[in-house]
Amino acid sequence: METSDKINDRIDIKSLTLEELKAEMENLSEKPFRAVQLYQWMHRKLVRGYDEMSNIPAALKEKCKIGFQYTALQLLEVQESKNDGTKKYLFALADGNVVETVLMHYKHGNSVCISSQVGCRMGCKFCASTLDGLKRNLLPSEMLDQIYAVTLESGERVSHVVVMGTGEPLDNFDHLLRFITLLTDENGLHLSQRNLTVSTCGIVPKMRKLAQKKLQITLALSLHGATDEKRRELMPIANTYSLAQLMEACAYYFEQTGRRITFEYSLVRQVNDSREDARLLAELIRGLNCHVNLIPVNPIKERHYVQSEKQAVAAFQDRLIKSGINVTVRREMGRDIDGACGQLRRRFLEK
Repeated sequence: METSDKINDRIDIKSLTLEELKAEMENLSEKPFRAVQLYQWMHRKLVRGYDEMSNIPAALKEKCKIGFQYTALQLLEVQESKNDGTKKYLFALADGNVVETVLMHYKHGNSVCISSQVGCRMGCKFCASTLDGLKRNLLPSEMLDQIYAVTLESGERVSHVVVMGTGEPLDNFDHLLRFITLLTDENGLHLSQRNLTVSTCGIVPKMRKLAQKKLQITLALSLHGATDEKRRELMPIANTYSLAQLMEACAYYFEQTGRRITFEYSLVRQVNDSREDARLLAELIRGLNCHVNLIPVNPIKERHYVQSEKQAVAAFQDRLIKSGINVTVRREMGRDIDGACGQLRRRFLEK
Protein backbone atom coordinates (compact mmCIF):
# COMPACT_ATOMS: atom_id res chain seq x y z
CA MET A 1 0.00 0.00 0.00
CA GLU A 2 1.19 3.51 -0.80
CA THR A 3 1.46 6.26 1.83
CA SER A 4 -1.62 7.95 0.32
CA ASP A 5 -3.61 4.91 1.53
CA LYS A 6 -2.71 5.53 5.17
CA ILE A 7 -4.16 7.71 7.90
CA ASN A 8 -1.84 8.74 10.76
CA ASP A 9 0.91 6.55 9.31
CA ARG A 10 -1.09 3.39 9.97
CA ILE A 11 -2.06 0.97 7.19
CA ASP A 12 -5.74 1.06 6.31
CA ILE A 13 -6.62 -2.59 7.00
CA LYS A 14 -10.03 -2.54 5.26
CA SER A 15 -8.38 -1.41 2.01
CA LEU A 16 -6.06 -4.45 1.90
CA THR A 17 -6.75 -7.40 -0.39
CA LEU A 18 -6.74 -10.84 1.25
CA GLU A 19 -3.25 -11.59 -0.14
CA GLU A 20 -1.90 -8.29 1.21
CA LEU A 21 -3.49 -9.01 4.58
CA LYS A 22 -1.80 -12.45 4.66
CA ALA A 23 1.55 -10.73 4.05
CA GLU A 24 0.85 -8.31 6.91
CA MET A 25 -0.01 -11.22 9.23
CA GLU A 26 3.26 -12.89 8.26
CA ASN A 27 5.08 -9.67 9.25
CA LEU A 28 3.41 -9.99 12.65
CA SER A 29 4.50 -13.67 12.90
CA GLU A 30 0.86 -14.79 12.61
CA LYS A 31 -0.53 -17.70 10.58
CA PRO A 32 -2.22 -16.95 7.18
CA PHE A 33 -5.60 -18.24 8.43
CA ARG A 34 -5.76 -15.23 10.77
CA ALA A 35 -5.87 -13.02 7.68
CA VAL A 36 -8.85 -15.01 6.37
CA GLN A 37 -10.63 -14.61 9.71
CA LEU A 38 -9.98 -10.87 9.86
CA TYR A 39 -11.04 -10.41 6.23
CA GLN A 40 -14.34 -12.21 6.78
CA TRP A 41 -15.11 -10.25 9.93
CA MET A 42 -14.56 -7.01 8.00
CA HIS A 43 -16.06 -7.79 4.61
CA ARG A 44 -18.72 -10.45 5.29
CA LYS A 45 -19.84 -9.96 8.86
CA LEU A 46 -19.30 -6.19 8.54
CA VAL A 47 -18.20 -5.66 12.16
CA ARG A 48 -17.43 -2.12 13.31
CA GLY A 49 -14.16 -2.84 15.13
CA TYR A 50 -11.65 -5.43 16.32
CA ASP A 51 -13.42 -5.97 19.65
CA GLU A 52 -16.37 -7.60 17.86
CA MET A 53 -14.14 -10.33 16.37
CA SER A 54 -14.83 -13.20 18.76
CA ASN A 55 -12.34 -15.77 17.40
CA ILE A 56 -9.34 -13.39 17.17
CA PRO A 57 -6.91 -13.66 20.13
CA ALA A 58 -6.66 -10.59 22.39
CA ALA A 59 -2.92 -10.25 21.64
CA LEU A 60 -3.55 -10.06 17.87
CA LYS A 61 -6.38 -7.55 18.37
CA GLU A 62 -3.93 -5.32 20.26
CA LYS A 63 -1.32 -5.65 17.50
CA CYS A 64 -3.99 -4.69 14.95
CA LYS A 65 -5.13 -1.68 16.96
CA ILE A 66 -1.56 -0.42 17.09
CA GLY A 67 -0.62 -1.22 13.50
CA PHE A 68 -3.76 -0.71 11.43
CA GLN A 69 -6.33 2.02 10.90
CA TYR A 70 -9.87 0.51 11.03
CA THR A 71 -12.45 2.41 8.97
CA ALA A 72 -15.95 2.48 10.46
CA LEU A 73 -18.06 5.44 9.37
CA GLN A 74 -20.14 7.19 12.03
CA LEU A 75 -23.81 7.73 11.20
CA LEU A 76 -24.79 11.37 11.76
CA GLU A 77 -28.21 11.61 10.13
CA VAL A 78 -30.77 9.55 8.19
CA GLN A 79 -33.58 11.04 6.11
CA GLU A 80 -36.33 8.76 4.80
CA SER A 81 -38.63 9.71 1.93
CA LYS A 82 -42.34 9.51 2.68
CA ASN A 83 -42.91 9.10 -1.07
CA ASP A 84 -40.85 6.02 -1.92
CA GLY A 85 -38.84 4.89 1.14
CA THR A 86 -35.55 6.19 -0.27
CA LYS A 87 -33.07 6.76 2.57
CA LYS A 88 -30.31 9.36 2.56
CA TYR A 89 -27.44 8.95 5.03
CA LEU A 90 -24.86 11.42 6.27
CA PHE A 91 -21.67 9.79 7.58
CA ALA A 92 -18.72 11.26 9.48
CA LEU A 93 -15.21 10.16 8.47
CA ALA A 94 -12.34 9.74 10.94
CA ASP A 95 -10.91 13.18 10.09
CA GLY A 96 -14.20 15.03 10.66
CA ASN A 97 -15.20 15.30 7.00
CA VAL A 98 -18.71 14.15 6.03
CA VAL A 99 -20.09 12.21 3.05
CA GLU A 100 -23.57 11.23 1.95
CA THR A 101 -24.95 7.93 0.68
CA VAL A 102 -28.38 6.94 -0.66
CA LEU A 103 -30.35 3.66 -0.42
CA MET A 104 -33.00 3.21 -3.13
CA HIS A 105 -35.57 0.42 -3.42
CA TYR A 106 -36.31 -1.01 -6.87
CA LYS A 107 -38.19 -4.09 -8.10
CA HIS A 108 -34.85 -5.66 -9.04
CA GLY A 109 -33.39 -5.12 -5.54
CA ASN A 110 -31.79 -2.50 -3.31
CA SER A 111 -29.34 -0.05 -4.84
CA VAL A 112 -26.84 2.04 -2.87
CA CYS A 113 -25.40 5.22 -4.36
CA ILE A 114 -22.03 6.04 -2.79
CA SER A 115 -19.66 9.02 -2.81
CA SER A 116 -16.07 8.66 -4.04
CA GLN A 117 -14.62 11.98 -2.83
CA VAL A 118 -15.21 14.59 -0.15
CA GLY A 119 -16.47 17.39 -2.39
CA CYS A 120 -15.59 17.60 -6.09
CA ARG A 121 -13.45 19.80 -8.32
CA MET A 122 -15.26 19.22 -11.63
CA GLY A 123 -17.46 22.32 -11.29
CA CYS A 124 -20.59 21.08 -13.12
CA LYS A 125 -23.00 24.01 -13.02
CA PHE A 126 -26.13 22.23 -11.73
CA CYS A 127 -24.48 20.11 -9.01
CA ALA A 128 -24.39 20.92 -5.28
CA SER A 129 -21.46 18.50 -4.71
CA THR A 130 -18.95 20.79 -6.37
CA LEU A 131 -19.86 24.16 -4.78
CA ASP A 132 -17.09 24.02 -2.15
CA GLY A 133 -14.51 22.27 -4.31
CA LEU A 134 -12.57 19.08 -3.53
CA LYS A 135 -11.41 18.35 0.02
CA ARG A 136 -9.85 14.90 -0.56
CA ASN A 137 -10.25 11.48 -2.15
CA LEU A 138 -12.01 8.73 -0.22
CA LEU A 139 -10.02 5.62 0.66
CA PRO A 140 -11.28 2.30 -0.78
CA SER A 141 -12.41 1.36 2.75
CA GLU A 142 -14.41 4.60 3.09
CA MET A 143 -16.21 3.82 -0.17
CA LEU A 144 -16.87 0.23 0.92
CA ASP A 145 -17.99 1.17 4.40
CA GLN A 146 -20.79 3.34 3.05
CA ILE A 147 -22.32 0.11 1.69
CA TYR A 148 -21.53 -1.84 4.86
CA ALA A 149 -22.99 0.82 7.18
CA VAL A 150 -26.17 1.14 5.08
CA THR A 151 -26.56 -2.67 5.05
CA LEU A 152 -26.28 -2.79 8.85
CA GLU A 153 -28.59 0.18 9.48
CA SER A 154 -31.31 -0.91 7.05
CA GLY A 155 -31.04 -4.66 7.71
CA GLU A 156 -31.46 -5.12 3.96
CA ARG A 157 -29.21 -6.79 1.41
CA VAL A 158 -27.66 -4.55 -1.23
CA SER A 159 -27.78 -6.00 -4.75
CA HIS A 160 -26.61 -3.02 -6.85
CA VAL A 161 -24.07 -0.25 -6.26
CA VAL A 162 -23.70 3.01 -8.17
CA VAL A 163 -20.65 5.23 -7.71
CA MET A 164 -22.59 8.36 -8.56
CA GLY A 165 -22.71 10.37 -5.33
CA THR A 166 -20.40 13.24 -4.42
CA GLY A 167 -17.12 13.29 -6.35
CA GLU A 168 -15.76 12.22 -9.73
CA PRO A 169 -14.84 8.51 -9.42
CA LEU A 170 -12.25 8.59 -12.23
CA ASP A 171 -10.52 11.48 -10.43
CA ASN A 172 -9.89 8.92 -7.65
CA PHE A 173 -8.89 6.20 -10.11
CA ASP A 174 -6.54 3.93 -8.11
CA HIS A 175 -8.76 3.88 -5.03
CA LEU A 176 -11.79 3.20 -7.26
CA LEU A 177 -10.10 0.13 -8.80
CA ARG A 178 -9.15 -1.22 -5.38
CA PHE A 179 -12.71 -0.61 -4.14
CA ILE A 180 -14.07 -2.61 -7.12
CA THR A 181 -11.61 -5.45 -6.42
CA LEU A 182 -12.68 -5.65 -2.76
CA LEU A 183 -16.43 -5.26 -3.40
CA THR A 184 -16.50 -8.02 -6.02
CA ASP A 185 -14.09 -10.39 -4.21
CA GLU A 186 -15.62 -13.81 -3.51
CA ASN A 187 -14.24 -13.64 0.06
CA GLY A 188 -16.25 -10.48 0.79
CA LEU A 189 -19.69 -9.24 -0.30
CA HIS A 190 -18.97 -10.75 -3.74
CA LEU A 191 -21.13 -8.28 -5.68
CA SER A 192 -21.27 -9.06 -9.41
CA GLN A 193 -19.34 -6.53 -11.52
CA ARG A 194 -22.43 -6.34 -13.74
CA ASN A 195 -24.36 -4.90 -10.78
CA LEU A 196 -21.90 -2.02 -10.38
CA THR A 197 -22.20 1.30 -12.22
CA VAL A 198 -19.48 3.96 -12.24
CA SER A 199 -20.34 7.50 -13.35
CA THR A 200 -17.96 10.01 -14.93
CA CYS A 201 -18.23 13.54 -16.28
CA GLY A 202 -15.85 12.48 -19.04
CA ILE A 203 -12.13 12.33 -18.16
CA VAL A 204 -11.12 10.76 -21.48
CA PRO A 205 -7.67 9.30 -20.60
CA LYS A 206 -9.10 7.64 -17.47
CA MET A 207 -12.07 6.28 -19.46
CA ARG A 208 -9.59 4.63 -21.84
CA LYS A 209 -7.49 3.34 -18.92
CA LEU A 210 -10.63 1.86 -17.32
CA ALA A 211 -11.60 0.22 -20.63
CA GLN A 212 -8.22 -1.54 -20.72
CA LYS A 213 -9.01 -3.22 -17.38
CA LYS A 214 -11.81 -5.06 -19.24
CA LEU A 215 -14.12 -5.01 -16.22
CA GLN A 216 -17.79 -5.95 -16.62
CA ILE A 217 -19.09 -2.84 -14.84
CA THR A 218 -21.44 -0.30 -16.45
CA LEU A 219 -19.88 3.05 -17.33
CA ALA A 220 -22.31 5.99 -17.12
CA LEU A 221 -21.24 9.18 -18.84
CA SER A 222 -22.73 12.50 -17.73
CA LEU A 223 -23.38 14.08 -21.12
CA HIS A 224 -25.99 16.83 -20.57
CA GLY A 225 -25.35 18.50 -23.93
CA ALA A 226 -25.23 17.37 -27.56
CA THR A 227 -22.86 20.09 -28.81
CA ASP A 228 -19.48 21.21 -27.45
CA GLU A 229 -20.84 24.71 -26.96
CA LYS A 230 -23.85 23.53 -24.91
CA ARG A 231 -21.75 21.12 -22.88
CA ARG A 232 -19.12 23.79 -22.08
CA GLU A 233 -21.93 25.97 -20.73
CA LEU A 234 -22.83 23.27 -18.17
CA MET A 235 -19.60 21.34 -17.58
CA PRO A 236 -16.07 22.82 -17.33
CA ILE A 237 -14.54 19.41 -18.25
CA ALA A 238 -15.87 20.05 -21.80
CA ASN A 239 -13.20 22.73 -22.19
CA THR A 240 -10.57 19.98 -21.96
CA TYR A 241 -12.16 17.11 -23.90
CA SER A 242 -14.36 17.55 -26.98
CA LEU A 243 -17.46 15.51 -27.74
CA ALA A 244 -15.58 13.85 -30.61
CA GLN A 245 -12.90 12.64 -28.15
CA LEU A 246 -15.61 11.51 -25.72
CA MET A 247 -17.50 9.49 -28.36
CA GLU A 248 -14.25 7.82 -29.44
CA ALA A 249 -13.55 6.88 -25.80
CA CYS A 250 -17.10 5.48 -25.45
CA ALA A 251 -16.69 3.37 -28.60
CA TYR A 252 -13.32 2.15 -27.27
CA TYR A 253 -14.90 1.23 -23.92
CA PHE A 254 -17.51 -0.92 -25.66
CA GLU A 255 -14.88 -2.46 -27.95
CA GLN A 256 -12.71 -3.46 -24.95
CA THR A 257 -15.45 -4.63 -22.56
CA GLY A 258 -18.54 -5.47 -24.63
CA ARG A 259 -20.53 -3.36 -22.14
CA ARG A 260 -22.91 -0.74 -23.51
CA ILE A 261 -22.48 2.83 -22.31
CA THR A 262 -25.17 4.69 -20.37
CA PHE A 263 -25.52 8.37 -21.20
CA GLU A 264 -26.88 10.46 -18.32
CA TYR A 265 -28.66 13.55 -19.64
CA SER A 266 -30.03 16.06 -17.11
CA LEU A 267 -32.87 18.05 -18.67
CA VAL A 268 -32.74 21.75 -17.81
CA ARG A 269 -35.66 23.93 -18.89
CA GLN A 270 -34.84 26.10 -21.93
CA VAL A 271 -31.16 25.11 -21.76
CA ASN A 272 -30.85 21.63 -23.29
CA ASP A 273 -34.40 20.24 -23.56
CA SER A 274 -35.64 21.35 -27.00
CA ARG A 275 -36.61 19.08 -29.90
CA GLU A 276 -33.50 20.33 -31.68
CA ASP A 277 -31.36 19.25 -28.68
CA ALA A 278 -32.96 15.79 -28.92
CA ARG A 279 -32.25 15.64 -32.67
CA LEU A 280 -28.59 16.61 -32.14
CA LEU A 281 -28.22 14.06 -29.32
CA ALA A 282 -29.63 11.27 -31.51
CA GLU A 283 -27.22 12.28 -34.27
CA LEU A 284 -24.25 12.36 -31.87
CA ILE A 285 -24.72 8.87 -30.38
CA ARG A 286 -26.23 7.02 -33.36
CA GLY A 287 -24.32 3.80 -34.01
CA LEU A 288 -23.00 3.49 -30.45
CA ASN A 289 -24.21 0.58 -28.33
CA CYS A 290 -25.77 2.74 -25.63
CA HIS A 291 -28.70 3.64 -23.44
CA VAL A 292 -29.87 7.17 -22.58
CA ASN A 293 -31.09 7.97 -19.08
CA LEU A 294 -33.04 11.25 -19.06
CA ILE A 295 -32.97 13.00 -15.68
CA PRO A 296 -35.23 15.95 -14.86
CA VAL A 297 -32.62 18.14 -13.13
CA ASN A 298 -32.74 18.45 -9.33
CA PRO A 299 -33.00 22.20 -8.58
CA ILE A 300 -30.53 23.61 -6.02
CA LYS A 301 -30.89 27.03 -4.42
CA GLU A 302 -27.39 28.19 -5.42
CA ARG A 303 -28.16 27.87 -9.14
CA HIS A 304 -30.92 29.21 -11.38
CA TYR A 305 -31.49 25.98 -13.33
CA VAL A 306 -35.09 24.79 -13.46
CA GLN A 307 -36.48 21.33 -14.20
CA SER A 308 -37.95 20.75 -17.67
CA GLU A 309 -41.72 20.58 -17.94
CA LYS A 310 -43.30 17.12 -18.28
CA GLN A 311 -44.36 17.77 -21.89
CA ALA A 312 -40.78 18.74 -22.82
CA VAL A 313 -39.40 15.56 -21.18
CA ALA A 314 -41.97 13.41 -23.02
CA ALA A 315 -41.28 15.13 -26.36
CA PHE A 316 -37.52 14.73 -25.88
CA GLN A 317 -37.90 11.03 -25.09
CA ASP A 318 -40.26 10.53 -28.04
CA ARG A 319 -37.80 12.14 -30.45
CA LEU A 320 -35.01 9.79 -29.29
CA ILE A 321 -37.26 6.71 -29.54
CA LYS A 322 -38.21 7.65 -33.12
CA SER A 323 -34.48 7.91 -33.89
CA GLY A 324 -34.00 4.32 -32.69
CA ILE A 325 -32.28 5.28 -29.43
CA ASN A 326 -32.79 3.14 -26.30
CA VAL A 327 -34.04 5.64 -23.70
CA THR A 328 -35.70 5.82 -20.27
CA VAL A 329 -36.67 8.68 -17.96
CA ARG A 330 -35.16 8.18 -14.52
CA ARG A 331 -37.78 7.73 -11.83
CA GLU A 332 -37.46 10.60 -9.37
CA MET A 333 -36.61 9.30 -5.93
CA GLY A 334 -36.10 11.04 -2.60
CA ARG A 335 -37.19 14.45 -3.91
CA ASP A 336 -38.68 15.30 -0.50
CA ILE A 337 -35.35 14.64 1.33
CA ASP A 338 -32.67 16.89 -0.22
CA GLY A 339 -32.75 14.75 -3.36
CA ALA A 340 -29.88 16.28 -5.30
CA CYS A 341 -26.34 15.04 -4.81
CA GLY A 342 -24.42 16.97 -2.17
CA GLN A 343 -27.42 18.83 -0.70
CA LEU A 344 -27.56 17.00 2.64
CA ARG A 345 -23.81 17.42 3.19
CA ARG A 346 -23.99 21.10 2.23
CA ARG A 347 -26.88 21.78 4.60
CA PHE A 348 -24.95 20.06 7.41
CA LEU A 349 -21.82 22.15 6.73
CA GLU A 350 -23.86 25.37 6.65
CA LYS A 351 -25.31 24.54 10.08
